[in-house]
Amino acid sequence: MSDQKPEAVWVFPDEPKKRGGRIALIIGLVVAALVVAAVVVLFLIPRGDGVPTPSASPTASKTATPKPTASPSPSSTAVPTDLPTAPVTTPPPVPDPSIDAFRGQVQPRLDDASTGLELVQGQSGDAAVQVVDSLQNDAQNLASQPAPGSIATQWGEAVNAYAAKLQSLRSAYSGGSDPSGALGDTKAALGQLRSLVGL
Repeated sequence: MSDQKPEAVWVFPDEPKKRGGRIALIIGLVVAALVVAAVVVLFLIPRGDGVPTPSASPTASKTATPKPTASPSPSSTAVPTDLPTAPVTTPPPVPDPSIDAFRGQVQPRLDDASTGLELVQGQSGDAAVQVVDSLQNDAQNLASQPAPGSIATQWGEAVNAYAAKLQSLRSAYSGGSDPSGALGDTKAALGQLRSLVGL
């Protein structure tokens, strides 16, 4: 007789799937999407701020015009006194730079102008015109720099005179005429600019 030993087999019941984590994640994502959508909508909705915005009517409609009466009624001429007013905003004033600070801002361009005028002296034709064009761009930048109040008027006039001399110099080089007179005038105008800022 053969003795058969019974084989021990462990049988475990099926564990139920844990869906609680997945459901919580889905609910969390939906709530987050709703919050983001609400924030976007709040930023996109125009605010009234108490000021009515005029809207154009696409259709024209006939309205009855009231006929004038002998005595005006107080309700038709009453103007509300508590109308909202838009705040008037003015830009902050530009601080008046000191002469030293202004000198530091314009000195590189003024030094470049001196170098450019020395360089253009030995050139002719298109090469000279290109250098003068570069100097004209620098003159525009000098004009846009806010000068100290103590020299603002003189600075503006001197920059305009320098720009006019540069235009004459460019015309002399592009026209093929002798540029020596225009070059001397331009150097004198640049010297006036340099002396205004103490260079």
